[in-house]
Amino acid sequence: MSAMFKRINRLPIALPVPKHPDANAAAAVQELLGGRFGEMSTLNNYLVQSSNFRSKKKLKPFYELVASITAEEVGHVELVMNSINLCLSGSTFPADPDEAPLRNGVDKRNTYHFIASAQTSLPGDSMGKAWNGDYVFNSGNLVLDLLHNFFLECGARTHKMRVYEMTDHPVAREMTGYLLVRGGVHVLAYAKALEIMTGVDVKKMLPIPNLENRAFDATRKYEEQGIHRKLYTFSDSDYEDIAQIWKGSHPSDGERLEVVRGVPQGGEVPDLEEVPEEFAPGISNEDFMQIAQRLQKLAGL
Repeated sequence: MSAMFKRINRLPIALPVPKHPDANAAAAVQELLGGRFGEMSTLNNYLVQSSNFRSKKKLKPFYELVASITAEEVGHVELVMNSINLCLSGSTFPADPDEAPLRNGVDKRNTYHFIASAQTSLPGDSMGKAWNGDYVFNSGNLVLDLLHNFFLECGARTHKMRVYEMTDHPVAREMTGYLLVRGGVHVLAYAKALEIMTGVDVKKMLPIPNLENRAFDATRKYEEQGIHRKLYTFSDSDYEDIAQIWKGSHPSDGERLEVVRGVPQGGEVPDLEEVPEEFAPGISNEDFMQIAQRLQKLAGL
């Protein structure tokens, strides 16, 4: 098994092109990135746990479960970041500095988006607090770590539902709807792992909160595609023993659970336009032409 990651230049899903900005929606969505129950927390919890996992061979299906979900969380972090970026796109306008082209940012909830990051995501929560490594829990006890992961995913689901109810911005809704479905997969996966480990039917506690995903418009198409029943290996050859845990039928619709080798088809990564009033990326057309000439020279063209 490989501990390396293979990066694919696609997001888990295609995000819609926004017709209008909403910087305050972006501030709310930050909680789903860098909050205690955000995607940076799920990623780093599972990355640390899988890297530190003891008895990987003896407990192979459980190690592979945490490891494969780790890889999916990398894509979720990038998905939330791009959603924040798209919510911010178009918030300001290019103009002479004395015209205050960033004036629209002064009354927004998170002025850091305009001051610190040129209208892109920040590694922090909805109130501007930086993500904290103390959010990572790795006791070394497998049952306790799995129980924590179950709780973490339920907390993440709760926050997604609340952010969904805070904003109707189409990008925020699309991203949140997808992650509600995928988070539901992870909740169920950890519940099933705990049941195998302890004999306790943890999935009887689900859903937490007690509202099915299909109550949200943005989740229905993903459930119709069966995405709530699929667990991806995020590998072409490894982590297939997760099928010893991810099996049987889904408790909400009775349909068969499926382990899928590889990754979701995904969608294009947005190509953010330049924001000259933010000096970003700070490369003029003249600079670009000079850079292109230097690259051609280095390539021997």
